[in-house]
Amino acid sequence: MPVELVSWLQDISAHLRVARRRKQLRQPGQGEDYTRDHYAGLVPRVVEPIHPTSMVLRIIEIIQETPSTRTLRFRRTDGPLPPFRPGQYVNLYVEIGGVRTSRPYSISSAPGADLLDLTVRAKPGGFVSPYLLERVGEGHELESSGPAGRFYHEPLIDGDDLVFLAGGSGVTPFASVIRDAVRRERPLSIHLIHGSRVPGDVIFGDELARLAGASDSLRYTPVISEPPDGFDGATGFLDAALLGELLGDVSGRTFYLCGPNAMLDLCLGALAELGVPPWKIRRELYGPPDDPPAQPGWPADLEVSATVTVAVEGGPSFEAPVAEPLINSLERHGVVVPALCRSGECGACRTRLLEGRVFMPEGTGIRESDERFGYVHACASYPLEDVKIRL
Repeated sequence: MPVELVSWLQDISAHLRVARRRKQLRQPGQGEDYTRDHYAGLVPRVVEPIHPTSMVLRIIEIIQETPSTRTLRFRRTDGPLPPFRPGQYVNLYVEIGGVRTSRPYSISSAPGADLLDLTVRAKPGGFVSPYLLERVGEGHELESSGPAGRFYHEPLIDGDDLVFLAGGSGVTPFASVIRDAVRRERPLSIHLIHGSRVPGDVIFGDELARLAGASDSLRYTPVISEPPDGFDGATGFLDAALLGELLGDVSGRTFYLCGPNAMLDLCLGALAELGVPPWKIRRELYGPPDDPPAQPGWPADLEVSATVTVAVEGGPSFEAPVAEPLINSLERHGVVVPALCRSGECGACRTRLLEGRVFMPEGTGIRESDERFGYVHACASYPLEDVKIRL
């Protein structure tokens, strides 16, 4: 455990001992005045080290995983690394060409060290991934959020017989879970099925095969969709036929899914066909859809190339493409919106829609109160007509 975190825990323990002693000395009917000087700043001091709003991370090593994928290994410079659960992510903030934006990346390292690994894969036409893969190096500092997300194992709910279905870089949260399970010798049965296009695209392949070979409780199956001649492993896509062949009886098992949206849709359909109940399926959202107009509910008469006017109350007005998430358009015009998941789930980018209509794909985590009072998630909202918003 980092020295700074140990010191913080000792400090908090001392405060708690004083508080317990004061409680013992109070007369019946007396309460505690938490505005007193003794408590000034105590809550931030307790919460911030374990749930920091932001962190400064310095790259100390870059690891080439595949021709298109690198792991950026960070050390926090503005305090101790907070605890996190395997499967969580951080939102990484960058400024590129005068545009401040962010992207969430799953933590691929296991908890327990003072290092944080983020594994980044090149995305064709991407904005942030080329910057992280080509323009930053060792010693570069970046800002991030604290660890966030709910894509982790809950033993009392999920049981200990787990199937991980990953596509491409969707293997990164599973790497954290597996590394942690192996290090701590957790009593889990895990079968990781990882779909990739070609063998050279397989992230962490050698390590995962080695760990599986040394453990009776871990099984690892890479699946290649475009196999070269002579390839003798599993091939195809993660459909019902392949999953049924690899898994056999699925009863009682909990499934975790992480990967591109097309892969998630395929796997969800396959699991339904195999009879897996919805409450035994956990999925990690993977950003907005690559093709919003292809989503159910998109207006058939709306041209994909159309633009509309976005007006920010008390701020700028500008033209924005209908097929681009509202948060992206806002950032390109200098309007920074709080964000974490950028997938429509966490609600950090919740924005009041004053005028106009937006499209939000199925699965966007809109609450009943959001609908009632006119709030949308800017990261998963596409303006269908001229809109006015309040941040």
